[in-house]
Amino acid sequence: MKRYHVTTFGCQMNEHDSERMKGMLESLGYAEADSQEQADLILFNTCSIREKADDRFTAHLGHAKRIKSQHPERIVGVGGCWAQSVKEEVFARFPFVDVAFGPGQVHKLAEFLTADSLSAQGYFEFEGFTGHLPAKRARDYQAWMQISVGCNCVCSYCIVPSTRGREVSRPSHELVAEARRLASEGVREITLLGQNVNSYGRDLPRDARSSFAELLGQLDAISGIDRIRYTSPHPKDMREDVIRAHAQLPSLCEHIHLPLQSGSSSVLKRMRRTYTRERYLDRVAMIREHVPDCALTTDIIVGFPGETEADFEQTLELADAVGYDGAFTFIYSPRRATEAATLPDQVPHEVKVERLERLVEVVQRRAFDRAQRFVGRALEVLVEGPSRTDPSRLRGRSRHNKVVNFAGLGEPGEFVEVEISSATSQTLSGQESIFARAAR
Repeated sequence: MKRYHVTTFGCQMNEHDSERMKGMLESLGYAEADSQEQADLILFNTCSIREKADDRFTAHLGHAKRIKSQHPERIVGVGGCWAQSVKEEVFARFPFVDVAFGPGQVHKLAEFLTADSLSAQGYFEFEGFTGHLPAKRARDYQAWMQISVGCNCVCSYCIVPSTRGREVSRPSHELVAEARRLASEGVREITLLGQNVNSYGRDLPRDARSSFAELLGQLDAISGIDRIRYTSPHPKDMREDVIRAHAQLPSLCEHIHLPLQSGSSSVLKRMRRTYTRERYLDRVAMIREHVPDCALTTDIIVGFPGETEADFEQTLELADAVGYDGAFTFIYSPRRATEAATLPDQVPHEVKVERLERLVEVVQRRAFDRAQRFVGRALEVLVEGPSRTDPSRLRGRSRHNKVVNFAGLGEPGEFVEVEISSATSQTLSGQESIFARAAR
């Protein structure tokens, strides 16, 4: 039996695509290998959002080159956004690569592997959903669901539209059928994926169109699906019907990831984010009004071209005022073929680093403050396995997407009630409720 190994970089969409690659390969008779050295097929699912992802990938690719030099019969494949972004040069720069494909061409990997003869091939058209392929899930009780691909936004720093194409939505009846199948297989939590989930459905024919809020309602009605999450929405499209859905639909979790990127309206304008600081804060206020206990997380970029100290201070003020439960914070790095890479007034690296440190301090301090509201409460936790820091304890997630480390007897995939005794900026700690355990 031939064996494969997949290394994944980047976002949740890439994790989803890698699960589909694995499922497709196993349908062809391959088995998963524990390491690249043991694999007949060495695959990389790449990301091109940030420079660091590029650097990590090329280091891994060098390791695969050494393996192939010793075992020329091994096949090396490169898929994902990075492959799409350098499609004109991938084989010239890395002649040992056998097959390269973009995010919309994952299914072509099977065509390549089953061909009568193997010669270097590249597949880079925008077509098809990986969500149509079989999947090998990391956990039996959790699943990704791809509701759309591509993006119609024109953020000046972002390479995604050129690597994943224009936005295309999957019909709601297809998604409902997939969710029902997942529920029948024991999946209890689904996470909906799209570059901009809350613009879902606008490209579908009028007679088959569902809004994102309507899709959430259809999925909530499916028996067996206990939790629904999604990522990522765009603040310009975050509407009241979706926010109200969080208050009204039992399975929709109390967590919204609402990317900010900058707290300065002038920086947001240069980013082409199409909302202002005031519009963003209005969305936050609406969320707090309808779902007071909602956990809010975000993405923030520091050091965007032209960002002044006054601009950055506005970001700090907004982060402090909102009080995020967590944030992904990034130093701006220019990406090829983006408008922002050519903008004047690039911020010096040392200034970016200093600003990032100040932002992280504010985010962590406020996240710590926010986390204290859980101390003394009993939270529903979906058990994921042993704690990463103490194998004698368990680890899971609350509906607020907070990691919970706790003492208890639950099994992976079970819901348990945990009494929270302490909290840090990132994790909660506690003990499984003995009364809830007795009831089970």
